Amino acid sequence: MRAFRLFTFFFLAVLVHRVPVFSQTDTTFVELPDSIREKEHSPTKATLMSTCLPGLGQVYNKKYWKIPVIYAGFGLMTYFIYTNADEYMNYKFAYIESSYGNKNGSYSYLVNRYSTADLLSAREYYRRNLEISILLTAVWYALNILDATVDAHLYTFNISDKLTMKVEPALLPTGFSYKPAGGVRLCLHF
Repeated sequence: MRAFRLFTFFFLAVLVHRVPVFSQTDTTFVELPDSIREKEHSPTKATLMSTCLPGLGQVYNKKYWKIPVIYAGFGLMTYFIYTNADEYMNYKFAYIESSYGNKNGSYSYLVNRYSTADLLSAREYYRRNLEISILLTAVWYALNILDATVDAHLYTFNISDKLTMKVEPALLPTGFSYKPAGGVRLCLHF
């Protein structure tokens, strides 16, 4: 028991006691001035910028060519939302007029052409397309944010010509005969 106490005391004394360590200072480290030092590229900043305004994260990542693609997608989604909402409202009011038996109302061009069941079916079709368009717009917005985040993470990733992979045809030796066999060779250069 006395040995255990002595061991515990010694162990705690080593943990608590700080021994000064004398070493030489590192003379090879040179502090670079601010003008030379590479600025940090923050994925969080790119994410927040792209969340606030779509495309702003791509500007921060210096991927300017993606901005027209992002806004073309939002323009296309806006067109689908507007078109489907407009058609949904037309068929909705035409269905209401048809239900009341009004053949001379504002939507008589639809009421006189389609039956009540067809108007209901068309209304549900455009409602579903409207909801899908809104959902796809939200997915497009999320992809914009995800793209900015991934680009910011890979901003300092080194891509050089030394990192290549080539797929080329080759004559490969077989193990059992002297005749080579045709095949495909993967050449990795790094």
